[in-house]
Amino acid sequence: MTLDLAVANAAAFWTIVAESRGHAVTSRPGFVCVHGSDRSGTRIVLRTASPSPDDVAELTELAKNAPTVLVEDAYDIVDMSPLGLTSRQLPVMTRTGPGFGELGALRVDTPDLLATVENVVVHGFPLERHQPYVRGEVFPPALLARDGVTTWLVTRDDEPAGACLVIDDGAAVGLYRVTTLPAHRSRGVGRALMHTVLSEVDGRTVTLTAAKPGKPLYDSLGFTTVGSATWWA
Repeated sequence: MTLDLAVANAAAFWTIVAESRGHAVTSRPGFVCVHGSDRSGTRIVLRTASPSPDDVAELTELAKNAPTVLVEDAYDIVDMSPLGLTSRQLPVMTRTGPGFGELGALRVDTPDLLATVENVVVHGFPLERHQPYVRGEVFPPALLARDGVTTWLVTRDDEPAGACLVIDDGAAVGLYRVTTLPAHRSRGVGRALMHTVLSEVDGRTVTLTAAKPGKPLYDSLGFTTVGSATWWA
């Protein structure tokens, strides 16, 4: 099912980013846990609707002992409230269909351009735990050498305006950190970015987890909601 494709891609995304940052990863059939830095924190992604009791016990212990943690559960399996974590719901969306003829974003292929994308993401998302900005902390240069990883940058008036990172795990294409800087919002930047990416992956299944402000754009581009992920933090 498409929700499973989205979950598998998210697990791949966090594993690739962690390995590129030099962070440890605990990988089990039921979950993947990224042991990040003090600034990035610990990230746990449930990867199945039926994790074993041992996996649930282990991920709960990992979450309990982490100074800061975010647990991403698209199957609504675990309850992290006894650990003092609170939840929010985010729609998981997918799209399969043709791309668009319009291209408006640049594929990033150098460390300097990757740093520009990283800066856009840190301040546009925003990633408050990664401020003040430190080059290479969120998107290290090692990402450029990873198979299936592409990053995209949109400029407006010759200034960086929007960006995202794409993970192709062979089964689906996942979009992450889809971001427009505040000064460039409502100017078509996000749509130009999405048109480019969707044209590049024409006909593939594309997945993303949407924040509330971005969902109307994704709806208009043909994405459908296939589930609701519970994020505990």
